[in-house]
Amino acid sequence: MEPLAPLPAPAVRARPTVLMILALLGAATLAFVLRKPLMMVLPMCTTGRWDLCFGTFNGVGLVTFAAFPFAVLAVWVSARHRRAVGVAMAWRMSLAEVGIIYGTLPWLWITMLPGSRAGMVTGRVSLVPLRDLATMDAGQVVGNLLILAALGFFAPVRCAGLASLPRILALGAGCSILIEVAQYVLRLDRVSSVDDVLLNATGAALAAAASHRWWRTRGKPHHLPRPILARAGGCSG
Repeated sequence: MEPLAPLPAPAVRARPTVLMILALLGAATLAFVLRKPLMMVLPMCTTGRWDLCFGTFNGVGLVTFAAFPFAVLAVWVSARHRRAVGVAMAWRMSLAEVGIIYGTLPWLWITMLPGSRAGMVTGRVSLVPLRDLATMDAGQVVGNLLILAALGFFAPVRCAGLASLPRILALGAGCSILIEVAQYVLRLDRVSSVDDVLLNATGAALAAAASHRWWRTRGKPHHLPRPILARAGGCSG
């Protein structure tokens, strides 16, 4: 079978614009769906109640939406700079980098929000697999799956060295363990549970499977010498 012909130049140039438009439409749709909880916290943020603005789930959601235009701008500036210096896959790499940060930090922020007795009680640990999972509602399960989903989706797109489901699963588990340890050490009145680690890592792996077609290994030229292939498989650029 002959290799597919490359896309014409106008189609290649139009793709980033289409992706940006789709991202904006998706964000607008999500904002409309969540408009009530976001509008509830908006007066608190505009009147200086920073503890409620930055210390609640709704507040974190509002700040995340407010930061979306800046994330889009960061992708555009980074990609334009890369294209100017001749870096391949400039848009893909820039989108992956910003996507990892923008899609992960808000969830990490939420996991670090203290409970009502933070600092007054010792950390609690649950090491029996699936015991806590049986008591979680659907929202908790979905939330745990999404915490590291952006990392799992974009990391193998950005770094060919991570383009493997077992590696992403291990990366997700390692990051989740760090989160649970931080919750315990900081005495945030949260339960450090092995089920959280399992769900976080699973979410990262599922997201990685969803982005499989965009992994950097797909475009790697196998006829290059081994040292060049080794550099192509890393996270440089």
